[in-house]
Amino acid sequence: MLFNWIFRFFYRLVFSVLLFTFGIVGALADPSVSFEQFIQDFEAKALQNGISAQTYQRYMGSIELDQKVLERISAQPEFTTPIWEYIERRVSDDRIDHGVDAIAQNRELFTSIASKYGVDPFLLAAIWGIETNYGAVLENRSLVKPIIPSLASLVFADRGRVLQDEKQLIAALKLVQGGADDLLLVGSWAGALGHLQVLPSVILASGVDGDGDGVVDVNQSLADALATSASLLKSFDYESGVDWGYEVKLPDGFDYAIASQRQMRPVEFFANLGVERVAGRKFIDLEQGVFLYVPAGSFGPKFLMTGNYLVLKSYNASDSYALAVAHLSDRLKGSGSFISDWPRQAEFPNREQRVQIQQKLADLGYYEGRIDSFIGPATQAAYQKFQLSRSLVPDGFVTLEALRLLGQ
Repeated sequence: MLFNWIFRFFYRLVFSVLLFTFGIVGALADPSVSFEQFIQDFEAKALQNGISAQTYQRYMGSIELDQKVLERISAQPEFTTPIWEYIERRVSDDRIDHGVDAIAQNRELFTSIASKYGVDPFLLAAIWGIETNYGAVLENRSLVKPIIPSLASLVFADRGRVLQDEKQLIAALKLVQGGADDLLLVGSWAGALGHLQVLPSVILASGVDGDGDGVVDVNQSLADALATSASLLKSFDYESGVDWGYEVKLPDGFDYAIASQRQMRPVEFFANLGVERVAGRKFIDLEQGVFLYVPAGSFGPKFLMTGNYLVLKSYNASDSYALAVAHLSDRLKGSGSFISDWPRQAEFPNREQRVQIQQKLADLGYYEGRIDSFIGPATQAAYQKFQLSRSLVPDGFVTLEALRLLGQ
C-alpha cells in the first residue's frame, strides 16, 4: 500500500517536472509571433478539443495580452522567498484570529464536509486562509480578474508548462461553453478559481455542488469550494485521521544524507536513530510512513512528514506553500509556533547566482534538471550529493555559501 502510494505521488510529480523541463521558463514567448497571431493559431487546437468556433470567437476573439500576468511569472513568492518569510507573512496573528472566527461562523458546514470526505476541517480552513485570506481576496478586483485572458497570456508566454496551461485554457472555455457565467469565471493571474483556488480542469472534471443548488460555483459558494477541494485532496490519497507531520529534534552527529522526500520509512526507523518529537511529545504510531524534511538544513526546524504533507504538495507543489498550510492548520487548532529558530542570518543567492549554482552542480554531474533558478527538491538533492563528496554536512541547504564552495 505504502509503495503504491509513493509510486503514484512521484509519477504525478515526475510528470509535472517533465512538463516543466521541456518548456521555456519565464515570459519568453516567441518574439516573431504576435499575441493576435497566437490567438488565431490556437483556435484550431481549441476546436480539436471540443470548443465551438462561436464560443472561441466570443471569448478569445478580442482579448488582449495581459502584461501583468507576464510580470508575475518569475516572481512567485513560494519559489523566491526564504521559507520562513513566506510562512510568517501568511501565518500571522491576524490570519489565525480571522481563521478561528471563520471556522466558528461556518462550523456546521466544516463539520459536514469533514464527515463526508474524511478531511481535517482545519486543513481545509488553512488552505482557504492561505489562498484567499478566507475569501477576502475575492473581493479585491486588483487581484482577481477574468481567467480566460490570464490563461491565454500564460499559454502565449510559454512559461515552461505550456501543456498544463493549455489544458486549463481549454477547460475554462469548456466551462463557459457549458453554461458557466463568464462574469463569475474570475480568479488569480494563474487561472485558479474560488475560495480555495482550484484550476478550471478540476471544476470541469470533479467540481462538487456542495450546497445542492445545481451549480458548481467555487467563487460565490463556500460550500462548493470546500467540497470541491476536499474531494480533490481525497483524490490525491489523503489519509483520514493522519497528521501532516511533526516537528522533531535530531541527535548530534545525525546523518542528514537520509533526509529525502523520495524515501518513506516508518517512524520507528527514525526513533531508533534518536529522533524525537519536540517539547517532550511522543510519537503515536511507530509504523506510520514518514520522511525527514529539513527546509533550512541543519540550522532550522526539522520535520518528519507523512504522506498527507505530500498530498498538500499535490495541491500546490511548493514546500513553502505546503508547510505554511500545515502550520496554519495547527495554529487554528491552538498550537504554537515552531520550536526551533530559523537561520535568519543566512544569505541567499539571487536569481543569476541560483542559475550559476545549478549549472555548476550540472557540470559536476550532480544535477540533471533544467537550469531554471528555482531551488527545489531536485537542486537540493544535487547539492546534498556535492556536500557528501566534500565531507560536508549533507543537509542540502542552498545558501550563498554554496556558490563559494562550488567555485573551489
